[in-house]
Amino acid sequence: QVQLVESGGGLVQAGGSLRLSCAVSGLTFSSYDMGWFRQAPGQEREFAAAISWSGGRTLYADAVQGRFTISRDNAKNTLYLQMNSLKPEDTAVYYCAAGALGLREDNYGAWGQGTQVTVSS
Repeated sequence: QVQLVESGGGLVQAGGSLRLSCAVSGLTFSSYDMGWFRQAPGQEREFAAAISWSGGRTLYADAVQGRFTISRDNAKNTLYLQMNSLKPEDTAVYYCAAGALGLREDNYGAWGQGTQVTVSS
């Protein structure tokens, strides 16, 4: 059974930082590219960041470039998203996903349940 479990969300003031984690089981983590997506209230889910299976290639949405860093630890089957200089517009439910490197949701076949990030002004 494939499971992706996000953690690390919460409430933070603008300018603050959070690190999200995604623990993966039930698949060979080191063989999959991974992504982070987010969905703000009333909006469609959107791409945030992605990383190749080896960690050698990363992709970022323009909105998070330079503030967010995606990384992975294949020995721990865990994906991370370090979020710095957070803005109120970063408020969303953040989802991790496993699949093929890309910006589209349909690149990814396995998804977590999401973790809420709220940034207060």
